[in-house]
Amino acid sequence: MKHTLKIFLVILASFVVIILTKVIWVHVAMRNVGTFETEKTEILERRNYLLGKINTTPQQLIDKMPAAVGRQFQGEWAIYSLSMLMQALTNIARLYPETREEHIRYADSLITIALAPEIRYYDKMRWFYEDPLESLDGDNSHLSYISHVAWMMSNYKALGGDMKYDALYDTLCATLNRRILGSPSLNIPTYPNEPIYVPDMLVAIVALSNYARQHNGCYQSTVDVWLQKAKTEWLEPSTGMLQSYLSKPLYTTDEDDDINYTPVWPLSGTYAATNCSYLTLINPEFAREQYELLKHYFLQRSPIVGIREYYDEDCLFGYYVDAGPVLLHLSPSGTAFALGAITYFGDSTLRKNFLHTAELAGFTVRGRDTRHYLLADIALVGEAVSLAMRTSIPE
Repeated sequence: MKHTLKIFLVILASFVVIILTKVIWVHVAMRNVGTFETEKTEILERRNYLLGKINTTPQQLIDKMPAAVGRQFQGEWAIYSLSMLMQALTNIARLYPETREEHIRYADSLITIALAPEIRYYDKMRWFYEDPLESLDGDNSHLSYISHVAWMMSNYKALGGDMKYDALYDTLCATLNRRILGSPSLNIPTYPNEPIYVPDMLVAIVALSNYARQHNGCYQSTVDVWLQKAKTEWLEPSTGMLQSYLSKPLYTTDEDDDINYTPVWPLSGTYAATNCSYLTLINPEFAREQYELLKHYFLQRSPIVGIREYYDEDCLFGYYVDAGPVLLHLSPSGTAFALGAITYFGDSTLRKNFLHTAELAGFTVRGRDTRHYLLADIALVGEAVSLAMRTSIPE
């Protein structure tokens, strides 16, 4: 009996020590969170960590993505890591202008990596082994790869980059514009025989919107028409939120191009949050409307603050490739992406609460001039998304 009691007390004491250690750790990690001036060291150290991991050879970057998700998602996570870090560099240069010149050099390197065959292989693989950069005069979508590279190049120009990529940037945006306008619904699929993923379409619209600002309104009409259809045709009826997915006609014959996509799949917290944050880069008014709806339907305030993966059903535990491990209803990806809109609209209290949740889940680790969440060793893309979103401010 005494032996059993002793074991119980040891276990209880160990548990209390772990909890106290975590509380102290979180308190220390959060002590400078509040303004971009107090967060400057942390933001730059997180940037340093990501550059050390992502600014590498293309194959090494692919190898840093978990093999368990398969080659397609390794490629997707790699291109997302590149484009999110590029967005973070652009945001940080606005926050701290003295970093702009060095960020131009980093941005150049990231684009070089993104253009490598190893990075674009995931898209080539899904499009019947047709290379996305060698088929720009064709009609297959290649939406995922082309839109992210175009977005990266738009940020290179926003940072003050030279004309090195201008010709390809022009061609990529012209190709996206032609393919979008070639569809009666103004939507093109990420991959054959899959639904329209609205966040993927929004990456293309972000790229075209950025191009329009840099080129006297070129392609702005496409952006405007797409947004108008989004506001009138692609809202989920019961919530008024932009759909996560649109319907799934086969994309194997010419006739399929004439099918109008309609909302049919349920909303996802991950995609709803991503939509909101991407929209801040295109149309702040529409983004604000969607942000208020996101908070109304998806925001969870207790026991842990964050974005639920489903607003109308419970999910105590689950796993989805895009969302990550769902725990206590919360979507890790949705919570990270929502930080973009939260930061953009200056919702400082909620931003601090979300960063507190990130610390509870992520455990910040510090090195020499670097800082990152412990989980970045497993999902590097999450670290890149978090930095891009927490630094998202109006131009």
